[in-house]
Amino acid sequence: MLEDLRTLVEVESPSSDPAALHRSAEAVAALGQRLTGQAPEWLVRGGVPHLRWDLGDGPRRILLLGHHDTVWPVGSLATHPWSVEDGVARGPGCFDMKAGLVLLLHAVAAVPPAYGTGIDGVSILVTGDEEVGSVTSRQLVEDAARGCRAALVAEGAAEDGALKVERKGLASYTVRVAGRAAHAGLEPHLGVNAGVELAHQVLAVAELGDPAAGTTVTPTLLTAGSSANTVPAAAELAVDVRATTRTEMQRVDTALRSLRPYLHGAGLDVGDGHDRPPMEAGSSGGLEDLAGAVAAGLGLPVPDSVAVGGGSDGNFTAGVGTPTLDGLGALGGGAHADDEHVVVESLAPRAALLAGLVAVLLSRRAS
Repeated sequence: MLEDLRTLVEVESPSSDPAALHRSAEAVAALGQRLTGQAPEWLVRGGVPHLRWDLGDGPRRILLLGHHDTVWPVGSLATHPWSVEDGVARGPGCFDMKAGLVLLLHAVAAVPPAYGTGIDGVSILVTGDEEVGSVTSRQLVEDAARGCRAALVAEGAAEDGALKVERKGLASYTVRVAGRAAHAGLEPHLGVNAGVELAHQVLAVAELGDPAAGTTVTPTLLTAGSSANTVPAAAELAVDVRATTRTEMQRVDTALRSLRPYLHGAGLDVGDGHDRPPMEAGSSGGLEDLAGAVAAGLGLPVPDSVAVGGGSDGNFTAGVGTPTLDGLGALGGGAHADDEHVVVESLAPRAALLAGLVAVLLSRRAS
């Protein structure tokens, strides 16, 4: 497993580089074919390669989900080379989430010999744009999840190996202001300052969060103007929204679309970008308890269950009503950061846990 992880890490795969993504998909496809005995179906959407294995001839009942794209640009290996020292593996994308792909594929390969059952009805979907909002893969994920008994997501585990049973929803917005340009020295009074209007909107947007409900509404990127001696004619604000329930997501959406200009003559438009629905409490349908029972039966520590703020494609599977359990990947940390790492000794136990969970779900289906 460690050698397989090194192979995937050393094929760099930033979400924004189609050529790199194709090389990465080829490496993942080769690993999956070796371990499952079956070549994947290539699903290229908008130039982005996604891979799907449909194992067996029966109806799809279990979806195993991961992604091969990373946030690390090509060339990152020069400054963050693959290494293993003191039981810790490091390298771009090792934790988020190439270790998860490795243990997912090894888990599938382990089910028949370990449990004496086939893997009929299992789908594996590996996407290539999760890190940038799953723009081309969202439909694939949702379609694959519909009708499944369970969606199991091999994203990295939370602290101490905890499983992720609740994730905040995410929505991004762009607030655009239209003003009127004028010379800042000669005729500033003839302008409508889009930057000043945007300042008012920043304050209004920042008030929309609700800490008690766990809702955050964060003004992030701001731009205004075209030159230092001109009243800005245009300005933009990016807004990041995260909430634990659909109700809160809708409340903020309504509030943002109800914003009105402060300055006479200013125009205001609120556009939305990518979004992920919340993986609300209870979305696992009890899968965390089943995973705990499997872990105990294997003599492994029973993992805790936690809520986390970041999103994953598990938000989409939960959003279509499929019981979803996330964080089944390796232990480690530092996702997207210089300290990204994987605890090597966690690879085999987490693969065993996932294999056992798949086997139990298949046996339940058969019964």
